[in-house]
Amino acid sequence: MKIGILTGGGDCPGLNAVIRAVVRRAEHHNFEVMGIRDGWKGLVEDSNLRLTRQSVSGILHVGGTILGTSRTNPFKNPENVDKVLRTIERHNLSAIVAIGGEDTLGVAKKLFEEKGVKIVGVPKTIDNDLYGTDFTFGFDTAVSIATEAIDRLHSTAESHKRVIVCEVMGRHAGWIATYSGIAGGADVILVPEYPIELDNVAKHLQHRHQQGKKFSIVVVAEGATVATAKGGENVTTSQRLDEFGHVQLGGIGQFLATELEKRTGFETRVTVLGHIQRGGSPTAHDRVLATRYGVKACDMVAAGEFGRMAALRGNEVQSVPLSEATSKLKTVDPKLFEMAEVFFG
Repeated sequence: MKIGILTGGGDCPGLNAVIRAVVRRAEHHNFEVMGIRDGWKGLVEDSNLRLTRQSVSGILHVGGTILGTSRTNPFKNPENVDKVLRTIERHNLSAIVAIGGEDTLGVAKKLFEEKGVKIVGVPKTIDNDLYGTDFTFGFDTAVSIATEAIDRLHSTAESHKRVIVCEVMGRHAGWIATYSGIAGGADVILVPEYPIELDNVAKHLQHRHQQGKKFSIVVVAEGATVATAKGGENVTTSQRLDEFGHVQLGGIGQFLATELEKRTGFETRVTVLGHIQRGGSPTAHDRVLATRYGVKACDMVAAGEFGRMAALRGNEVQSVPLSEATSKLKTVDPKLFEMAEVFFG
């Protein structure tokens, strides 16, 4: 049997660990593995390479993906879907292992349900917003990087008696902001799940000032919105859309810093962590989780469990339907955020 493997969407630490695990486990099942370059684009353009034990040696700790990635959506053009199917047939691929988040796995689900492609998914996103799994690989690394940054911002904020706004990733869900904010001792955490009440945030900072704390750290997710009479308003400075219709985010941190300085009179600065959170070597936790996912995905192919995704449930890696994993986004648990609010101000 010959199987293909691809990585789609944004890169994140742990992708290479999954690739390595699939290839190594494939040896036990006597599978040949073909690496598909640049996500779904590689199937559209028939760009690939053979993966062997030798070609994946030494990549466990390496960030990014040796296969490359893209945000290609073949369903935007029916001709591209046909090209995907022809590439699969040309190379006699018995199955595809698709590693990605909601968009990549959304394509996988459609290919399985509408075109009969035999596909197994692996959950990847630093945002941890994929439904059906307790945790995605890449999340722990992103939180660790953000937490270290917040730790470093504390000393500068205290030395200069400033408010520092730290903008982290999180388009629709504030898992990174919540976890890193709690771990880093942030004084306010702002997430997409709850539109920002600017006056309330200012009151938290003023209360700290009155208690003798002359500095504050505010952590905000890039997708957080500002509360208005009509609901949450997005203040992003870009109107560029990717192939899945997502706007390029950016600007909430600077907007927040400007508005808070107006309301409090406290000198305020902003730090945008951006892609720093996605790059570099994965944590030990993500290396192990990614490896477990890769082995499970290969075993699922061997068992014929197609149209499904490897998922962490408790401490067990299980098989769940792709339809469930892509049915909705997993947002921050209200009880967790309520606990975080105990430490605001």
